[in-house]
Amino acid sequence: MEIDFNKSVHDLCKEYPDVKNILAELGFSDITKPGMLETAGRFMTIKKGSIAKGIEIEKIKQEFIRRGYEIKQ
Repeated sequence: MEIDFNKSVHDLCKEYPDVKNILAELGFSDITKPGMLETAGRFMTIKKGSIAKGIEIEKIKQEFIRRGYEIKQ
């Protein structure tokens, strides 16, 4: 599976439902709040979220790779 961190979180979660749980485990706890995917998730990307939450993008990439994803460059 190839994941594009430039796509919106909303679109990624629609395409790969487990993305929501992975992101929540990494510290993006707001993603589990009702309505967040339908509002902020429509314009938020993983890259933007990593900056906003102060979570290193490399840590996020490594977790997705560990779970069988390839990161689209």
